[in-house]
Amino acid sequence: FWLKPLRLKPAWHEGPTQLLAHAPRTMATKPIKSLESEEQRLHRIRITLTSRNVKSLEKVCADLIAGAREKELQVAGPVRLPTRILRLVVRKSPNGEGTNTYDRWEMRIHKRLIDLHSPSDVVKQITSISIEPGVEVEVTIADV
Repeated sequence: FWLKPLRLKPAWHEGPTQLLAHAPRTMATKPIKSLESEEQRLHRIRITLTSRNVKSLEKVCADLIAGAREKELQVAGPVRLPTRILRLVVRKSPNGEGTNTYDRWEMRIHKRLIDLHSPSDVVKQITSISIEPGVEVEVTIADV
Protein backbone atom coordinates (compact mmCIF):
# COMPACT_ATOMS: atom_id res chain seq x y z
CA PHE A 1 0.00 0.00 0.00
CA TRP A 2 3.01 2.41 0.42
CA LEU A 3 4.63 1.10 -2.72
CA LYS A 4 3.07 2.14 -5.96
CA PRO A 5 3.24 -0.23 -8.90
CA LEU A 6 5.93 0.53 -11.47
CA ARG A 7 4.32 2.17 -14.46
CA LEU A 8 6.07 1.95 -17.82
CA LYS A 9 5.56 4.54 -20.53
CA PRO A 10 4.03 3.31 -23.78
CA ALA A 11 6.40 2.78 -26.71
CA TRP A 12 4.93 5.61 -28.80
CA HIS A 13 5.95 8.08 -26.08
CA GLU A 14 9.58 7.07 -26.19
CA GLY A 15 12.12 8.69 -28.51
CA PRO A 16 13.89 6.77 -31.29
CA THR A 17 16.99 6.14 -29.18
CA GLN A 18 14.92 4.69 -26.35
CA LEU A 19 13.12 2.38 -28.77
CA LEU A 20 16.48 1.02 -29.93
CA ALA A 21 17.39 0.23 -26.33
CA HIS A 22 14.54 -2.32 -26.20
CA ALA A 23 15.52 -3.98 -29.49
CA PRO A 24 17.29 -7.33 -29.26
CA ARG A 25 21.03 -6.99 -29.57
CA THR A 26 22.65 -8.84 -32.42
CA MET A 27 26.25 -9.17 -33.31
CA ALA A 28 27.16 -6.58 -35.93
CA THR A 29 30.18 -7.10 -38.13
CA LYS A 30 32.08 -4.27 -39.73
CA PRO A 31 32.80 -4.59 -43.42
CA ILE A 32 36.47 -5.20 -44.09
CA LYS A 33 38.02 -2.23 -45.83
CA SER A 34 40.20 -2.99 -48.79
CA LEU A 35 42.45 -0.69 -50.74
CA GLU A 36 40.27 -0.92 -53.87
CA SER A 37 37.09 0.07 -52.03
CA GLU A 38 38.97 2.91 -50.31
CA GLU A 39 40.08 4.28 -53.69
CA GLN A 40 36.62 4.00 -55.26
CA ARG A 41 34.77 5.65 -52.36
CA LEU A 42 33.72 9.20 -53.10
CA HIS A 43 35.56 12.00 -51.35
CA ARG A 44 34.69 15.65 -50.98
CA ILE A 45 37.72 17.47 -52.34
CA ARG A 46 38.31 21.20 -51.93
CA ILE A 47 40.97 22.80 -54.12
CA THR A 48 42.13 26.25 -52.97
CA LEU A 49 44.01 28.37 -55.50
CA THR A 50 45.80 31.61 -54.55
CA SER A 51 47.76 33.96 -56.75
CA ARG A 52 48.73 37.59 -57.30
CA ASN A 53 47.99 37.36 -61.02
CA VAL A 54 44.29 37.05 -61.92
CA LYS A 55 44.82 35.82 -65.50
CA SER A 56 47.00 32.87 -64.52
CA LEU A 57 44.64 32.04 -61.63
CA GLU A 58 41.56 32.00 -63.88
CA LYS A 59 43.43 29.90 -66.47
CA VAL A 60 44.33 27.24 -63.88
CA CYS A 61 40.71 27.28 -62.59
CA ALA A 62 39.36 26.77 -66.10
CA ASP A 63 41.82 23.91 -66.76
CA LEU A 64 40.91 22.14 -63.50
CA ILE A 65 37.18 22.46 -64.10
CA ALA A 66 37.49 21.34 -67.73
CA GLY A 67 39.45 18.25 -66.60
CA ALA A 68 36.86 17.44 -63.95
CA ARG A 69 33.96 17.83 -66.38
CA GLU A 70 35.71 15.50 -68.87
CA LYS A 71 35.69 12.83 -66.15
CA GLU A 72 32.00 13.66 -65.50
CA LEU A 73 32.53 14.67 -61.87
CA GLN A 74 30.28 16.86 -59.76
CA VAL A 75 31.98 20.29 -59.70
CA ALA A 76 31.10 23.40 -57.69
CA GLY A 77 32.99 26.63 -58.35
CA PRO A 78 35.14 28.49 -58.87
CA VAL A 79 34.02 30.48 -55.83
CA ARG A 80 35.74 33.86 -55.92
CA LEU A 81 36.70 34.88 -52.39
CA PRO A 82 37.31 38.56 -51.54
CA THR A 83 40.65 39.92 -52.70
CA ARG A 84 43.09 40.61 -49.89
CA ILE A 85 44.87 43.91 -50.44
CA LEU A 86 48.09 44.31 -48.48
CA ARG A 87 49.01 48.02 -48.38
CA LEU A 88 52.32 49.61 -47.41
CA VAL A 89 52.72 53.40 -47.23
CA VAL A 90 56.36 54.55 -46.99
CA ARG A 91 58.04 57.97 -46.79
CA LYS A 92 60.12 58.71 -49.90
CA SER A 93 62.88 60.67 -48.18
CA PRO A 94 65.51 58.64 -46.29
CA ASN A 95 65.78 61.30 -43.58
CA GLY A 96 62.94 63.28 -42.04
CA GLU A 97 63.66 66.49 -43.98
CA GLY A 98 61.87 67.90 -47.02
CA THR A 99 58.31 67.67 -48.19
CA ASN A 100 56.27 64.84 -46.73
CA THR A 101 55.94 62.65 -49.83
CA TYR A 102 54.88 59.03 -49.68
CA ASP A 103 55.05 55.91 -51.85
CA ARG A 104 51.98 53.71 -51.69
CA TRP A 105 52.61 50.01 -52.43
CA GLU A 106 50.00 47.31 -52.52
CA MET A 107 49.85 43.61 -53.25
CA ARG A 108 46.55 41.99 -54.20
CA ILE A 109 46.05 38.33 -53.36
CA HIS A 110 43.22 36.60 -55.26
CA LYS A 111 41.72 33.34 -54.02
CA ARG A 112 39.43 30.74 -55.65
CA LEU A 113 37.74 27.61 -54.27
CA ILE A 114 36.71 24.55 -56.31
CA ASP A 115 34.75 21.67 -54.74
CA LEU A 116 34.72 18.18 -56.30
CA HIS A 117 32.99 14.90 -55.41
CA SER A 118 35.17 12.08 -56.73
CA PRO A 119 37.44 9.16 -55.84
CA SER A 120 40.93 10.20 -54.74
CA ASP A 121 42.73 8.52 -57.68
CA VAL A 122 40.80 10.66 -60.18
CA VAL A 123 41.88 13.81 -58.35
CA LYS A 124 45.52 12.86 -58.87
CA GLN A 125 44.88 12.76 -62.63
CA ILE A 126 43.04 16.10 -62.65
CA THR A 127 45.62 17.99 -60.57
CA SER A 128 48.51 16.68 -62.71
CA ILE A 129 47.89 19.49 -65.25
CA SER A 130 50.57 22.12 -65.80
CA ILE A 131 50.03 24.86 -63.24
CA GLU A 132 51.02 28.43 -64.08
CA PRO A 133 53.95 29.90 -62.14
CA GLY A 134 52.85 32.05 -59.23
CA VAL A 135 49.67 30.01 -58.51
CA GLU A 136 49.59 28.09 -55.24
CA VAL A 137 47.38 25.00 -55.09
CA GLU A 138 46.14 23.45 -51.84
CA VAL A 139 44.08 20.24 -51.91
CA THR A 140 42.07 19.07 -48.88
CA ILE A 141 40.23 15.72 -48.94
CA ALA A 142 37.29 14.74 -46.71
CA ASP A 143 35.05 11.66 -46.76
CA VAL A 144 31.46 12.09 -47.93
